[in-house]
Amino acid sequence: MFSRVLIANRGEIALRIIRACKELGVETVAVCSKADEGAEYLKLADNTVCIGPSSPEQSYLNVPSIISAAEITDVEAIHPGYGFLSEASHFAEICESSNITFIGPSAKTLKMMGDKAEARRVAVANKVPVLPGSESTVTGQQEALGIAHKIGYPVLIKAAAGGGGRGIRIAHNDASLVSSMAVAQRESETAFKDSSLYIEKFIEHACHVEVQILADQHGNIIHLGERDCSLQRRHQKLLEETPSPSISQHQRSELYKTAVKLAKAVNYVNAGTVEFLVNKQDGKFYFIEMNTRLQVEHPVTEMVSGVDLVKEQLRIASGEHLGHRQKQITLNGVAIECRIYAEDPDNGFRPQPGRITVYHVPGGNGVRIDSHVHQGYEIPSYYDSMIGKLIVHQGTRQEAVACLKRALNEYRIEGVKTTIPLHLRILNHPNYLNGDVDTAFVERLLMNGG
Repeated sequence: MFSRVLIANRGEIALRIIRACKELGVETVAVCSKADEGAEYLKLADNTVCIGPSSPEQSYLNVPSIISAAEITDVEAIHPGYGFLSEASHFAEICESSNITFIGPSAKTLKMMGDKAEARRVAVANKVPVLPGSESTVTGQQEALGIAHKIGYPVLIKAAAGGGGRGIRIAHNDASLVSSMAVAQRESETAFKDSSLYIEKFIEHACHVEVQILADQHGNIIHLGERDCSLQRRHQKLLEETPSPSISQHQRSELYKTAVKLAKAVNYVNAGTVEFLVNKQDGKFYFIEMNTRLQVEHPVTEMVSGVDLVKEQLRIASGEHLGHRQKQITLNGVAIECRIYAEDPDNGFRPQPGRITVYHVPGGNGVRIDSHVHQGYEIPSYYDSMIGKLIVHQGTRQEAVACLKRALNEYRIEGVKTTIPLHLRILNHPNYLNGDVDTAFVERLLMNGG
């Protein structure tokens, strides 16, 4: 096991990694920007290094500053968390060349699966079902129109280097395809410095189901069940649960086998997630992408499996064998996570930076809070607006929903608007209670006002 690890991230995920390291006896170096300097969670790290001004480009995305901090503090490994540099193959390459272990898959794997068009080709080569669409990135409007006419509208335009819901647009006809391509290219260029796009068929009534996998350096791969992430806004997740209420046991078994097969095909190492769309009308599922990092929603898997995913990441990266075999994994009960954002759902999810004047967290059996904020905390305007995650774990889905509603009503956050009222609307909706939702459910809920 490593003796000292640098955490190249901020906020709740940085705190989550600090806690896992402490329990393993690993020293931690936390980096921070000027905006985060003095944050309470940083006091729990063994060492803190300020790596730049408040803007992400000058701090958490500043590779030279992060590597310099790692070298000065003599760390053996870097944990990138999620977002920022967690899926950046060039960062992993620099870590490798600096003799620092990148806690995640290899740079080669990051590059292969980070290019969504390449990941699609890998899936096809290994007989993993994919949505009808372009075989590679599209080079112009005429090619895109030809593909759309072949597979039929509506289609989804996606950034090849995308993530976090950016660079994605839906087109229902030729005119919207042309205009949406231009917008998606600009957004992708700004976010990822890569404007390449690909096109695939858009399924209007689909569930988003992902399978969590763990793989060590010795060829051992296991899955830890699935998560249903269908409740989204702007292609970003709001609420996740496991097990999925939308799929059958047969579908579940097939998804597990397919996810492990794909991970083996790319010689995957560390924690990863294989994501699928499940067509609610015919039950067929399709690979959409692989997230080559820890996911925001990893706590629901931890709750039902009893496996600490961050500790497993550290053990795997240090060369240890997986501590679990597939037959040893048992998935118990139901876990649901709400991502609590400082956003106004009634005003286009506009971010709400500002000071939290009142902060009181819920408790009770089966309730977990992953958050770095506190009363008096100033939410900066430079970063993602997530305040934290509320996770519940109960024996049945009905019990989990009741527990989550109770906990949300206990959760007091004042000074900024949050998504808590929207979460309660979702949890009280009969379609959600019946497990009858899809990826457009939240938009319909907001549009219809109920």
